Amino acid sequence: MERAHVLRAAPEPERGMKRDAKQAGAMPAAVRKLRCAVYTRKSSEEGLDMEFNSLDAQREACEAFIASQRAEGWVLVRDRYDDGGISGGTLERPALKRLVADIQEGLVDVVVVYKIDRLSRSLVDFTKLVEVFDANNVTFVSVTQSFNTTTSMGRLTLNILLSFAQFEREVIGERIRDKVAASRKRGMWMGGYVPLGYDVRERKLLVNAAEAALVRRIFQGFVELESCTRLVQVLRAEGATTKRGRLLTKSDVYRILSNRVYLGEAVHKGTAYPGEHDAIVSQAQWDAVHAILQVSPRVRVNRTRNTTAPLLRGLIFDSDGRAMSPSHSRGRGGQMYRYYVSQAVLKGGATERPAIARLPAGEIETAVVAQVRALLRQPEMVVGTWRAARASAQDVTEQEVLQALERIEPLWEEFFPAERARIVRLLVDRVDVRAEGAAVRLRLDGLGSLVRDLAAQAPDAGRAAA
Repeated sequence: MERAHVLRAAPEPERGMKRDAKQAGAMPAAVRKLRCAVYTRKSSEEGLDMEFNSLDAQREACEAFIASQRAEGWVLVRDRYDDGGISGGTLERPALKRLVADIQEGLVDVVVVYKIDRLSRSLVDFTKLVEVFDANNVTFVSVTQSFNTTTSMGRLTLNILLSFAQFEREVIGERIRDKVAASRKRGMWMGGYVPLGYDVRERKLLVNAAEAALVRRIFQGFVELESCTRLVQVLRAEGATTKRGRLLTKSDVYRILSNRVYLGEAVHKGTAYPGEHDAIVSQAQWDAVHAILQVSPRVRVNRTRNTTAPLLRGLIFDSDGRAMSPSHSRGRGGQMYRYYVSQAVLKGGATERPAIARLPAGEIETAVVAQVRALLRQPEMVVGTWRAARASAQDVTEQEVLQALERIEPLWEEFFPAERARIVRLLVDRVDVRAEGAAVRLRLDGLGSLVRDLAAQAPDAGRAAA
């Protein structure tokens, strides 16, 4: 039987050749392994948080195709190249960049995708990728679209498919832009970065009370200070932050001051429409801010310097108990020199001039501020301030008073001159000038009021940072 089987098989050339090869001890040729990288992409982020999403479905189909080619030496590389929520109209994709880098390092032989448009929807971009593939002897395979790029007909087919993919992307973009424009005209919120002062619920902007208070503080502060630089310094000293917990910068403040969403409007391509959400600032506040913004920052700085209120107006008295009034003179070049002059000199009615009739304003103001700072650090001042603050706020603790007084020290250098004058008038009751120095008498009730304000700001800053 065995010999009869051999006789029947002998006339078959191929089987006879295989039998002769086996008898001669020849080994079959080794199959070259081809390292296959799967690339997946999804344009929108919708559904990516699901347990099994579009990227998983694409990868599963590609892995099954690679497994079917195992006999040809195809093996799957371990790295994943997934771009979720990124358009196919750009090459600026993290996973795609990693894939190109691995190709150039010779780590990939075959790129497998579910469809051609997953790799790119731009004919120009795809041409660049094909050049990279060709330069590194890498094969490109689409699981659901069979074509051969080694022939001219295959390349024509590929270009036609890519042209349609690009056309589809542009049509989708036009539809989305038209939808956004129509929705914005109706005042609807169409997504994006949520502005400070609002929260998003059910695709609608709702006012966040704590953040809205900060927005109003920014608008009001800019009207008072007329300087974004100084306003930012004050806000940062108070711990004011963006929605993500980062300290505010000048860019953040200017962006807030220019955002018409705070007027209750929806803006699309420079045109404002009535919005569905509530306004945070009034039209009058908006107009006041933008009237200031129309003025050059340099002009605003010079104007503010020239209109700075004297720090000790109505608080300083000479050795005879007469009030000292602010005065000034101008030297060469128009430079202004400020003084505090006794009323005895200004009115000329006194028979004798006081021992100290004129004081340089800068020197006495600096000395008074330094003395106030020193007094605020004394333990008895903390206790007195605590008692004064409890007159209107029973729940204020001594520790809160101490922390509030400690906050005044670093905040002082950040305050605008007008704000410094207001705080000095709130804290200082009287400054008596003597030959031996200046005696400062503080107002405990004013200190208590300031402490309550600072203590109220601290929780708000904490909520903003959260």
